[in-house]
Amino acid sequence: MTAPEPVIATRDVRVELGGSRILDGIDLTVTAGEWVAVIGPNGAGKSTLLNAVSGLVPATGDVRLFGRDVRRMRHRDRARVLASVAQSPIVPPGITVLDYALLGRTPYLPRFGRESRADLEVVRDVLVRLELLDFADRVLVTLSGGELQRVFLARALAQQTRLLLLDEPTSALDIGHQQDVLDLVDDLRHDHELTVLTTMHDLSTAGAYADRVVLLAGGRVVAEGTPREVITEEVLATHYQARVRVIDADDRPVVVPVRTR
Repeated sequence: MTAPEPVIATRDVRVELGGSRILDGIDLTVTAGEWVAVIGPNGAGKSTLLNAVSGLVPATGDVRLFGRDVRRMRHRDRARVLASVAQSPIVPPGITVLDYALLGRTPYLPRFGRESRADLEVVRDVLVRLELLDFADRVLVTLSGGELQRVFLARALAQQTRLLLLDEPTSALDIGHQQDVLDLVDDLRHDHELTVLTTMHDLSTAGAYADRVVLLAGGRVVAEGTPREVITEEVLATHYQARVRVIDADDRPVVVPVRTR
């Protein structure tokens, strides 16, 4: 029996920006329904990897989404299979929460067409699940950082794609909303075989939600495996120069910094 085509498959992906090699030969495979967290120290190339998978930066090598070369996909076709949330998305001036979330339905609209009642229902459901319905008429510039982050996720979820790329999705959220957002993504993953590729600074959170962890350093994959295999005291000391203790909590690693003084 032939194995199904992976959702993401990269081979020898290299990216140079401003004369510097950011990614240096990345091989990555992500299968349907999997949650993969990309971790690594600052400057490791995590965000650039997500941009290369999205086709947003020039890259050599091979990047395929659902078996198709991402560079040969039209923007509209790509937006129907891939939704992404950048760390600092561009926000149109004066746009409201509702209108911004509705942008997620753009790939499905006929040319010069408007959103249907079904599109509005999709967006309303997303806003409800992210506790944003009461903010629907608010202009984005009036929101807090955490509220904005949920709005950015709302637009991505409104696309109803099978692949979700998240670049530091919880960096501006308090712990309660972190859990709410990540639990929602996890529910969607299990209910609709959503595939998730995310970058994360919080290693305990990465370990709690990801099926597999990929550690980048210097633009290369230096470790890959389950959270327990990758998030270890030895690996973090080597690649983060961090003094930590890693505690096992229900077979998931929890990282605790250690003071030396």
